[in-house]
Amino acid sequence: MNGPHDLGGMHGMGPIPIEENEPVFHSEWEAKVFAMSFATFINYFPVDETRHASEQMPPGDYLSSSYYERWLYALELLLTKHNLVTPAEIEARMTELAQADP
Repeated sequence: MNGPHDLGGMHGMGPIPIEENEPVFHSEWEAKVFAMSFATFINYFPVDETRHASEQMPPGDYLSSSYYERWLYALELLLTKHNLVTPAEIEARMTELAQADP
């Protein structure tokens, strides 16, 4: 494989920043993505399928996204691919949440 997710052994990617006393989640939405993903992935999708879903993210987006942004991408992709929700339902919920957040 040779994609943006295959960084092991590549040179020139710069140092990996290590955050001292790093929290498990930097914000509430990350914890929610983790909970939704864990519950969904463990019940519906094998590990290889979830990994493959996150690897389908466009390379520039993959490299500039956080860990949980990649999980969210994979979750949305698999939920729509398997017809558990529609893209329109995801958009409607995002709009609803944006309007509720002052």
